[in-house]
Amino acid sequence: MLGAIAGDIIGSCYEYDQIKTKDFPLFGPGCCFTDDTVLTVAIAQAILTDGDYQKAVRSIGRRYPHAGYGGFFARWLASEDPKPYKSWGNGSAMRVSPVGFAFDAIEDVLREAARSAEFTHNHPEGVKGAQATALAVRLARTVKDKDLIRKEITGRFGYKLDRTLDEIRPKYRFDESCQRTVPEAIVAFLESSSYEDAVRNAVSLGGDSDTLACITGGIAEAFYGPVDPPIRRKVRDILSVELWEISETFCVKFGLLPPA
Repeated sequence: MLGAIAGDIIGSCYEYDQIKTKDFPLFGPGCCFTDDTVLTVAIAQAILTDGDYQKAVRSIGRRYPHAGYGGFFARWLASEDPKPYKSWGNGSAMRVSPVGFAFDAIEDVLREAARSAEFTHNHPEGVKGAQATALAVRLARTVKDKDLIRKEITGRFGYKLDRTLDEIRPKYRFDESCQRTVPEAIVAFLESSSYEDAVRNAVSLGGDSDTLACITGGIAEAFYGPVDPPIRRKVRDILSVELWEISETFCVKFGLLPPA
């Protein structure tokens, strides 16, 4: 989960200034947490408490009104009677990594990923993006086999994961859809050699960089193990006290951090 949050922070300063290189400061000037982090923490909080994803997202999301939400989500968050709005946007995938860390049975991961998406992103592609991301996290932390991960995600969801980053990068542009974010983020992980390399891969595609790196970062953390202490300290320094405390509690509970 901290891998997803760190990815969001690392990618944040390139969201509207896309780059096509892996050579950049890991925490560049102006990097910050965004809606990706806020909503990831909200999903974690729901898992830690009563399992009510919508309630946690609305409660925590409203406490960070300037996190950079998309227009449809911002209106949903402000509404007194919120309804799903058929979104296929990548917001369902960016917030789902805690599900892949918290649940073990594949059917549970897929069910909970769908639940974490459907109160806003009830379009089939929105649900699919969340399920694919959560399952990739679960497989990354358990089977530790990239070929199997590629095969399982391709077989279940039809994403094209046989492309290389060098093939994707030249023509790839900012895209907020699950369809054009989740597969690319997974490829960035599959082609990596470490957590940091995975996040650099994601940012270097030049798209929706914070969300790409958030998705990739969660999968990479699951595969390579807990993020390194210097990255963890930087995340702690950037997050609010509340967001860090929820994140730390979740990570200790599910073995992503040593007990204090």
